[in-house]
Amino acid sequence: MSLECEKVKMEELVFQENGLIPVVVQNIITKDILMVAYANKEAILKTLETGYAHFWSRSRKRLWKKGETSGNMLKVEKILVDCDKDTLIYLSKPSGPTCHTGKPSCFFSELDY
Repeated sequence: MSLECEKVKMEELVFQENGLIPVVVQNIITKDILMVAYANKEAILKTLETGYAHFWSRSRKRLWKKGETSGNMLKVEKILVDCDKDTLIYLSKPSGPTCHTGKPSCFFSELDY
């Protein structure tokens, strides 16, 4: 089932007080969730400009391109916006493992309860 997408303008996005918005990265082919990160307006614009995922590093306090050191980049095919306009999904094609551990996804652990 495919949903018809509404168009959302950048100025409609709802950023957190710190200027960031959560981004879920999903493999466009397998539908696996690969990672979650945060983006500011600059990171989103850079992603749109280059076609590759850019984020805001909360720890390093700077813009970063996914794969800038590892070479494992994320080609962003489409950006989806949730109904509240406060979360994004980058539908991506990874060029290698997404997780810094070398795993395909950052979600490889299950909560033991």
